[in-house]
Amino acid sequence: MTLTVLAARDFRRLWIGSSISLVGDGMTLVALSWLVLNGPGGVGALSLLAACYTAPVLAGGLAVGPLLDRFDKRHVLAADSLVRGVAVATVPLTAVLGGMPGWLPFVVAALHGLLKMVPMAGVPAAIPDLVEPDELDKANALESLAYAVSGIVGYALAGTLIDAIGAVNVLALDAASYLCFAVAALLVRTPLRPHVTAETGRPRLAHLLRDRALVRTTLAFMAFNIAEGALVLVAGPWLAKDRLPGGPATLALLLSALSVGELAGGFLAGSWKPNTGRLRAIGLAQLLAASGFLAVLAVPDRWVLAAGFLLIGAAGVVMTVWAQSLRMELIPPALRGRAFSVLRTLMQATPPLGAAAVAPLLAGGNLTLTAVLMAALAGLPAFLLLLPPGINNFTKWRS
Repeated sequence: MTLTVLAARDFRRLWIGSSISLVGDGMTLVALSWLVLNGPGGVGALSLLAACYTAPVLAGGLAVGPLLDRFDKRHVLAADSLVRGVAVATVPLTAVLGGMPGWLPFVVAALHGLLKMVPMAGVPAAIPDLVEPDELDKANALESLAYAVSGIVGYALAGTLIDAIGAVNVLALDAASYLCFAVAALLVRTPLRPHVTAETGRPRLAHLLRDRALVRTTLAFMAFNIAEGALVLVAGPWLAKDRLPGGPATLALLLSALSVGELAGGFLAGSWKPNTGRLRAIGLAQLLAASGFLAVLAVPDRWVLAAGFLLIGAAGVVMTVWAQSLRMELIPPALRGRAFSVLRTLMQATPPLGAAAVAPLLAGGNLTLTAVLMAALAGLPAFLLLLPPGINNFTKWRS
């Protein structure tokens, strides 16, 4: 079972702390959005807040990798949590002291975006040091499950608590969640600083380009994320508004189906090992996920479309978990911080490209071409993974 990996004490502590912090991330997003939406700028200010959340991610993602590789990851993760916790706490603190400045939510959002990649890269970079090699799939499945569950819980809690105690007080609770992660990271006893010896040297990030498996999975996943971004950010909301009955409730149904699929996929990937090679299994899972995009052609049947969302979520997480385990096996310890930082930054950057690609098509009412384009983007690059993997170029860097 996937949960058996929690028997590893240090992994359990890091995972629990990270999961609590992820709930805080969801609550922070909703609470800050509510504060800004009810401020003087209204919807226009909300778009500025979204830009503050997303624009700094690229700069932060490229900067945090060297820190994770140079310093103990426990200390980097703890420092990040403390900084973000203090930043979020400034909102309720200034409110108590006499009034929150109107610019403060935007500064908090920008700092959150700048540091977002610290846990997103730091946790997977730490996992290989905390679990046995044959437990990587289970550990990565639990990380994916944490993202899926904590997002749902965080958004739901924020919506309920904002009505009960107000957005400002919700942010005080959020600040406490970051403190929990800082404590959990410091309670990990296993040192998380890579040891580079004179024999192995310090490999450079450019060496990643020499490994065919890493290059192929990266390109395939970037293309898949472009397609998923097109579906979730544009096509899904457009369909719920213009082509499907139910309006917002239908959009909630589709996104819920995606989340349920992600939960199911996480448990499947952590408990089942494919009989075929790792790259081939990832490619087959990606092709299966790509077929889910064709459910858009079933409009106006929202239940068939929901089944497509569920399939995309389930198969998408399966391929993600297996690919992350593969990367952990291939990337040398001294490069893990920089590698996961760059890779996850690339993944975060690609979904908006899909939104930009399909928006003109949907504006013209061309739903069939939109569905085919999304399925092609998601599925065709998977054939790269079905090719012979070639020679692993990182053998000499393994320790």
